[in-house]
Amino acid sequence: MTKFVFVTGGVVSSLGKGIAAASLAAILESRGLKVTLIKLDPYLNVDPGTMSPFQHGEVFVTDDGAETDLDLGHYERFITTRMKRTNNFTTGQIYKSVLEKERRGDYLGKTVQVIPHVTNEIQDYVRRGAVDVDVAIVEIGGTVGDIESLPFLEAVRQLSLKLGPANTAFVHLTYVPWIAAAGELKTKPTQHTVQKLREIGIQPDALLCRADRRIPDDEREKISLFTNVPQHGVISMPDVDTIYKVPRVLHEQGLDELICMKLQLLTKPADLRRWDTLVQEVEHPQARVTIAMCGKYTDLSDSYKSLNEALRHAGIHNHAKVDIEYVDAETLDEHNVSQLAQYDAILVPGGFGKRGIEGKILAAKFAREHRLPYLGICLGMQVATIEYARHVAGLTDANSTEFEPQTAHPVIALIEEWQDRDGSIQKRSASSDLGGTMRLGAQSSDVKPGTLAYQIYGPVVTERHRHRYEANVNYLDQLQAAGLVISALTQREQLTEIVELPQSQHPWFMGVQFHPEFKSTPWGGHPLFSSYVKAALEHQARRAEPVRKAVA
Repeated sequence: MTKFVFVTGGVVSSLGKGIAAASLAAILESRGLKVTLIKLDPYLNVDPGTMSPFQHGEVFVTDDGAETDLDLGHYERFITTRMKRTNNFTTGQIYKSVLEKERRGDYLGKTVQVIPHVTNEIQDYVRRGAVDVDVAIVEIGGTVGDIESLPFLEAVRQLSLKLGPANTAFVHLTYVPWIAAAGELKTKPTQHTVQKLREIGIQPDALLCRADRRIPDDEREKISLFTNVPQHGVISMPDVDTIYKVPRVLHEQGLDELICMKLQLLTKPADLRRWDTLVQEVEHPQARVTIAMCGKYTDLSDSYKSLNEALRHAGIHNHAKVDIEYVDAETLDEHNVSQLAQYDAILVPGGFGKRGIEGKILAAKFAREHRLPYLGICLGMQVATIEYARHVAGLTDANSTEFEPQTAHPVIALIEEWQDRDGSIQKRSASSDLGGTMRLGAQSSDVKPGTLAYQIYGPVVTERHRHRYEANVNYLDQLQAAGLVISALTQREQLTEIVELPQSQHPWFMGVQFHPEFKSTPWGGHPLFSSYVKAALEHQARRAEPVRKAVA
């Protein structure tokens, strides 16, 4: 029977519930348990696919094509279980399902209410995501006290009652602020948030107390007294310089032991040696490279969360620290694009909409002409294709129909028909709904031998997708005749998956239509990013060579 750990948050949002839940899962997995994680999001959107990255951060995509919360990226980076669409659901999905049942008459004429119909639906969704595992860790988004999350909290309270005390545990993440003027930590917000939780009918078994410093034992004792949580269950979670230290921090304070005792789980001791090795590698790099990320969501780093982590993972596997500097693509023009010469590599990430496109095209052009390592992801591949068409293939007005619907040379266009993961034919048009109409999830393509892509991936590449526009098949011959290498094509539609420059012309220049960052982990890294960071290190060495010779 699956055991459940429910993770809630209080006082303020953005405390790191996702990291805390993933870290607990990692420790339990190191004890030999099979673990999964489920994220419950209290907003009314059906999924985050139509939400601005400024609002919600990145949209993480699973192999089965679900557009999900970015916390699922943390989950996949911390444990071996791969996430699916059943690992994330929203209030919007719940109400949509309930209303569809009501319209069909499934409730047999009953008055449909939040209790029991909505709460029962939530419990069904939670159980659906917790199949064939020993422990399911369920993270409830939002903050206790928010009206939006009340149905979720009520649902898990009911579920804990049905399952019994030996099968459920509650972990509450809270904030303990340091008041500089008073020179002390304040526990009152924690007391109040636990009081609010207990009013709902939930007594936490453990408190994870976030603060900018370690919480002294006397303050932990005070928190224990006012919250009815044993002192050994009041866990100090100070700020750390890398998230990969969090599992060790939680384990050393006995959180996993507490949870195993509450759930009556007999396991082997936790083995966190690989986490210690990882932290050692992070803290002692042998080199350092700086990558310019030319995007338009540069004001919020969570917009590129998986991408940032994938670059750091690649740094770890190259024994290097990767510094990422965000360059607002809207600010790039012919007069200042030369600032990119100071970096060891250029990366243009995915995105939607026209804003900043010409700056991204300039970044791709600069990288091509100055032999700087370039990686274009999704939209970054498309702008590299547009740039090549304009300045090499002679298609001066080349563009994407996403930005210029009447462009003379639509080298990037809306593909109206494609084959989905299950083999079904999907169709879309410019007037289709925005939500759920993209090419989504893991798909495979054939890789051309003798290319850089073949060196990295071998004969077949399988990666996750999230895009609506594609390279126009009608221009492939013209682009290839001009020298652009199309190194991977989808197996059915022959759509472009990877473009690159001949290695005789450029040391490392590649654009990919998919999102490889979603499959990177700190343990295995990702071959594409590892190759890219290696190229950045080699470029740095080439640039330093004349200086070394002059000094000698």
